[in-house]
Amino acid sequence: MTLPVFDTAAIERAATPRLVLDAVRGALIAHAERRTSVPPPLHLRFPDADGDCHVKAGRITGAADFTVKIVTGFYRNPGAGLPSNHGVVCVVSARTGRIRAILDDQGLLTAWRTAAAGALITHAMARPDATTLGVFGTGEQARLHIDWLAGLRPIGAVLVHGRSRARTRTFCDELTARGRPARPASAEEAAGADMVITATPATAPVLQAAHVRDGAQVTGIGADMPHKNELPPALFARAGMIATDDHDQCLDHGDFGHAVRAGAAAATGDVPAGLLLSGSVERPDGAVTVADLTGVGALDAALASAVLDELTR
Repeated sequence: MTLPVFDTAAIERAATPRLVLDAVRGALIAHAERRTSVPPPLHLRFPDADGDCHVKAGRITGAADFTVKIVTGFYRNPGAGLPSNHGVVCVVSARTGRIRAILDDQGLLTAWRTAAAGALITHAMARPDATTLGVFGTGEQARLHIDWLAGLRPIGAVLVHGRSRARTRTFCDELTARGRPARPASAEEAAGADMVITATPATAPVLQAAHVRDGAQVTGIGADMPHKNELPPALFARAGMIATDDHDQCLDHGDFGHAVRAGAAAATGDVPAGLLLSGSVERPDGAVTVADLTGVGALDAALASAVLDELTR
């Protein structure tokens, strides 16, 4: 028996925005309701190449499949004309243990589920009248988060802060050409938007807590390994609500964990992000709210299974 292998072109045709959003939303809610099985992720670092590798597995209780995923991020790749992220997803039957298919997605599904999760949580936690968006980062995740969030709510000004002025200008020009007006901004200006998303591989905070306005929503998605850190502990001390996609993961290697170890937040001071999507929890009016997302294997399982069902329908 030949093992089915689906390439990125086939996966892109099957994974519509609605399919991705529905799968990610459902998985986040299931995870918040403890209807998932997610072992701790495996991390490998490659400091000489400015790279890292994650191996994640997950299953939603009762689902026909589970997944094991390998995804890499090598952050010097764009300088060589290569994408930063690569990966592959193995979909396995939870009833027989046989591998159903390999999704040779080159990291695409990870990128989409990350952006979908960030957009869904940002939308759920932001004020209904929030329109301005500050983005830290100029890579794939920064672009995807802007696109996915714009599909959920109207976005006005997009303020982008990046390490490279030239890359930031090019990034903003590309967004503007696609109908999403954006302009370079200082860190202080970007942090002062109604909604703030940090999508970087930073190892030290990229913004100051004092620059975030009361009532703003801040979503950090880059601190997915213990050495990474995007959001300052002082921001968590200001927060009226802290949401995490996985409590234990965020304590171990998320910005939430950095804040807890600094004494700026209580270890029990977070709520599951999925409860905001299910409507079980509402955001506090007028307060700063913060989401720390480290990536959950159950989301990979839900999305990969949904995509494979479309591919084999």
